[in-house]
Amino acid sequence: MVGALLQRAGLALPVTDVDRIVVRYDSAFALMQDLRRMGATNILIERRRIPTRRATVLRIAQIYGERFADADGRIRATFDIVWLSGWAPHESQQQPLRPGSAKAGTGGGGEEAEDLGAALMVRSAPLRASRTM
Repeated sequence: MVGALLQRAGLALPVTDVDRIVVRYDSAFALMQDLRRMGATNILIERRRIPTRRATVLRIAQIYGERFADADGRIRATFDIVWLSGWAPHESQQQPLRPGSAKAGTGGGGEEAEDLGAALMVRSAPLRASRTM
């Protein structure tokens, strides 16, 4: 899905990767502080403009601790880091083979696989220009 956004932006050969990182915090407040420093706060235009009540924040911390605390009392938070890359289109880029043009079967190897490998090598070309997002 995210790769399709790269294509809609005019990039070719989209690649998407995700690194999942689990971080442990002493408290929900330490997690909230990290989120704020990352800029991962509510950015909605229609959000409430008044601060959340202290009692609500304390209750949030209590519930989060009950649900996500490890045996030692520290809480876990999982962050997904999404990596995207794509290339500016160029006529020298590799192109996909025509559907049904592969010569290798699913069960074999041998000469048919060599023909497919040769076809892929002929169709491949170095990528020249890239665009960073």
